[in-house]
Amino acid sequence: MFPDPCTDKQVYEVNFLTFIRKFYIIKEGMHNRIKLHAFFFGKNNERKGKSMIVQLIENIYQFLWGEWIHIPLPGGGSLGLSLLIILLLPAGIVFTIKTRLLPIRLFPDMIKALTGNNKNGKEEKSSLSSLQTLIVSTATRVGMGNLTGVVAAISAGGAGAVFWMWITALLGSSTAFIEATLAQLHKEKDPLYGGYRGGPAYYIHHFMEEKQGKKKKHTLIAVLFAISGLICWCGISQVVSNSVAESFHNAFHIPTLYTTIVLVIVAAVIVLRKNATVKVLDIVVPIMAVIYFGITIFVILTNLPSIPGVFARIFKEAFGIRQVAAGGFGAVLMNGVKRGLFSNEAGSGSAPCAAAAADCERPAQMGLVQALGVFIDTIVICSCTAMLMLLAPQNLTDGLTGMNLLQTAMNYHLGGFGVVFIAVILWMFSFSTFLGILFYARSNVSYLFGDKWGWQTAYKVLALVMLFIGGIQTYTFVWDLGDVGIGLMTIFNIFILYAMSGQAIKELKNYEETKKKSIEERAYALQEDE
Repeated sequence: MFPDPCTDKQVYEVNFLTFIRKFYIIKEGMHNRIKLHAFFFGKNNERKGKSMIVQLIENIYQFLWGEWIHIPLPGGGSLGLSLLIILLLPAGIVFTIKTRLLPIRLFPDMIKALTGNNKNGKEEKSSLSSLQTLIVSTATRVGMGNLTGVVAAISAGGAGAVFWMWITALLGSSTAFIEATLAQLHKEKDPLYGGYRGGPAYYIHHFMEEKQGKKKKHTLIAVLFAISGLICWCGISQVVSNSVAESFHNAFHIPTLYTTIVLVIVAAVIVLRKNATVKVLDIVVPIMAVIYFGITIFVILTNLPSIPGVFARIFKEAFGIRQVAAGGFGAVLMNGVKRGLFSNEAGSGSAPCAAAAADCERPAQMGLVQALGVFIDTIVICSCTAMLMLLAPQNLTDGLTGMNLLQTAMNYHLGGFGVVFIAVILWMFSFSTFLGILFYARSNVSYLFGDKWGWQTAYKVLALVMLFIGGIQTYTFVWDLGDVGIGLMTIFNIFILYAMSGQAIKELKNYEETKKKSIEERAYALQEDE
């Protein structure tokens, strides 16, 4: 039952905001661990009662996500760089150079690749189309970070962070091209689900076999990647259910247990069926993207005279002398960069697990499709959140931080409906993420344990258990484990991408040569007709 908007509006808005703040502290406040633990357990628990395993996970977490380097800037500020940023940002720059500015140069080809034919010019049973793999990868890319992450970036770095988020997306799309193309080049037939499977575990395995000069059942780095992925996705399962259950409780006063039970039942019906996951995502992902984009377009049209000022503010604060002088340029730059990197997942090795499942005419086509996925996540969806915030009058948002900023903006644009809208869109973003990661897990489970339905079902049941637990109880250790998992995935994947990128670049050149020949042949045919 919906609360009365006149009498209960302030109550459920405050409650919902409290949840978002809690979520933000857990997932986005990565550099303040003391506050996180004190928030949930109290300060005493921070100093005692930790097991060796928990301490080990926290140490690995700090190694991956803590700031390694501080670069001083004019005005007294600094750039704090974590290991993941040190790995991902240069990779994006290198691959953008190697592909000769692919994100800009071949953007029309990204669109065309969505409708590309398969190898045989006809559908292969159980294989995915290019569009379907894009939908699956978009389901996992588009999540809570597209709301809370963008809010955090703008709160800490101002409007200028949006510009650097866009730049990072351009770089990330090149990385996405490399890993998706490699996934296509090294994919295998899937005897369980039909069609194809693959991803980093498979192209890492093939690379190590080639280097060692002999066939192997498993290779160490590929095994470590697959295990890291399964750990990460289990942790994300808990985050998903917690975000859905808490948002519905605070927006609609539905008990978290009831929401969790329904969520688990619906998820089980989908993921325990052979090929239902992709069919559901084919429906859910376009709907959620269109709804969110449509609301943003409505807001833009109703605030059309303000659009030039918003873009002027973004570019001014991105390079603003005031920010540099005040020591705030580092915050502007790094908050935008972090949001771009963490949102689009390029380099983490997740999306290639979906990219490998497609039956494409050329591997480079799938690389172009996944490069487009980065644009959709960051340039479109993340920018929607930014526009919703920045189009609100500055006199209403000045001095606000965190989700206070988004909530105030949503109230300005949509009134009481804004709270309901955010709760529903959170559900769609989060639930689609869960379905997407279960699809990713298929190939990694097969790599580790072989082609056995028992292992596939066991992991799905484990994910459903985590989904249930996350909805009724918060365990920050598990959430940390998820972050550790994706960090390790990135490390194992990114170094192999450097080593194997030549294969993807070669495929890109072949694709462009074939395209050039096709254009020349069509031109010649037209001349002959004349």
